[in-house]
Amino acid sequence: MLQLKGVSYQTITGQLTVLDSINLTILRGEPSLIIGRSGSGKTTLLEVISGLTRFTTGLICWNNETLNIQHRRSMCGMVFQFPERHFLGLTVGQELKLGHRYLDGIRIHKVLEQVGLDKISLQVPPESLSGGQQRRLAIAVQLLRDPYILLLDEPTAGLDWSMRDEVLALLTHMSQNRVLLIATHEPELFFPLVNQAWRLDKGKIQFLSKLQTMDSITGD
Repeated sequence: MLQLKGVSYQTITGQLTVLDSINLTILRGEPSLIIGRSGSGKTTLLEVISGLTRFTTGLICWNNETLNIQHRRSMCGMVFQFPERHFLGLTVGQELKLGHRYLDGIRIHKVLEQVGLDKISLQVPPESLSGGQQRRLAIAVQLLRDPYILLLDEPTAGLDWSMRDEVLALLTHMSQNRVLLIATHEPELFFPLVNQAWRLDKGKIQFLSKLQTMDSITGD
């Protein structure tokens, strides 16, 4: 169980409050959604949870135990918007092995099987894959870390409808044994997947509903 308790984030000067007393709880196996326009603080919230950004006040907990920044970095996997723009490996195999000192072929094959890429060659460059395959590769890179918490920033951005369907089907499977939190400005795409949602606007968060009242939150 991931818990944020009164988490706020201000810029270094203190003149801008990006996140203002955020409270939320997400259970494993209950995929959740953060909805908001561009600039609402969605990406900052994911970066704070993942330990990429230090928050100003509040607590982030796992099963009621406070997490420091090192704990969060080890527990979280984050897939950024357009992650394929940040591939560093010259081949799919190199991309998967980055940051891993020891990683056997069985583990790699198992994760590629999970994301539906087990038939591709590890020797091809990531850029040769389709848009949907590249997005799934980015998710595979994070799954190799076996995170307790998987954070995704606009995971369907820039994909056509068929590729979006590929990613949505994958996320449905990925949510079963971990905390899954998706940030998006297109909530309607994820209604079949998520159990709960929050709206983030000007740094303030509002709990919206369970699925039975999702009809009330369409649009921005």
